[in-house]
Amino acid sequence: MKVKIKFFASYREIVGKHEITMDLKQGTKLSDLIEDLKCRYPRLQGFTDPIVTSVNKKYARDDVILNDGDEIALLPPVSGG
Repeated sequence: MKVKIKFFASYREIVGKHEITMDLKQGTKLSDLIEDLKCRYPRLQGFTDPIVTSVNKKYARDDVILNDGDEIALLPPVSGG
């Protein structure tokens, strides 16, 4: 199955692209995808805050099982005051 992954802000700078498409096995969890991305792009491991994710434009937990055609977004933590 294929999924689209979008990267924002510092994640986009690390990956060097706004989005990529990946082939995944059926039953892949969001947490598995994140771990795979951290292996492909080791600088993603340097963040102390957890990576905030959305699946199909809705915030998602790590245990969500991904489906063919899903759009995943990696959203860096936002600071402000």
